[in-house]
Amino acid sequence: MHFTVLQIILLTLLAFIKHIDYYGIPMLFVNYPVFWGLFTGIIMGDVQTGLLVGGTVQLMSLGVAGFGGSSVPDYGTTAIIATAFGVSMGKSAGLAIGLPVGMLGVQLDVIVKILNGFVAKKAKSYADAREFKKMNAVTWLGPIFFGLSAAIPVFISVTLGQSAVNFILQVMPKWFMSGLTIAGEMLPAVGIAMLLNYMPTGKLVNYLLIGFFLAAFLKVPIIGAAIIGFAAAFSTYKQAEKEGQARAAADAANVTSGIGEDE
Repeated sequence: MHFTVLQIILLTLLAFIKHIDYYGIPMLFVNYPVFWGLFTGIIMGDVQTGLLVGGTVQLMSLGVAGFGGSSVPDYGTTAIIATAFGVSMGKSAGLAIGLPVGMLGVQLDVIVKILNGFVAKKAKSYADAREFKKMNAVTWLGPIFFGLSAAIPVFISVTLGQSAVNFILQVMPKWFMSGLTIAGEMLPAVGIAMLLNYMPTGKLVNYLLIGFFLAAFLKVPIIGAAIIGFAAAFSTYKQAEKEGQARAAADAANVTSGIGEDE
């Protein structure tokens, strides 16, 4: 399929905006593949195909999330590529081209997160030196790297086709792919450790152990563990609410008693 120059520019820009927005700058759009399929359909002049392909990719992504900084397939970019090619080649053909791009997004996401570690370190050094203008300038490299990690695969796909994406995946050295896989597996542990650092872990360590037991030994799916966690959190919240009301009533009684004694 041949794309016009305007379509190539708009599709690449759409992928760039999608990935920046996904990481919260400025987070204006809903981060669902069906949403990006719709916008791609508008660019390609076929909204119906955009919704159909985007909805199909949406179903593929259900239950998949990057917890703790883990890297998952880039389903948003998959929806953009699949819709772009699906307009003329059919939904199935579009998905066949889009899925390798989404899988490539896993490796690119790991690379970008590693690079952004250096960006954060450099920004911190500028902050320590009170060079805040340089700190703000270097911080913008983070979202730019994330945007390019989606825009570049889209640009390559719409200009060179699926063969180019498959070629990139095949020529990457095995040691390099293995290193990215190991780094990708470490990121969730680092992310969870950072999260626990800001939570009252010592006070609620029993719930942490219960969750670990459910996941590691009983192999309970994450949705099942989340339901149990919600039930425990709701119970803790209600108990804290009752204790707060009891303290408020006791304080009110003490105030009333103090006023009566003064009189």
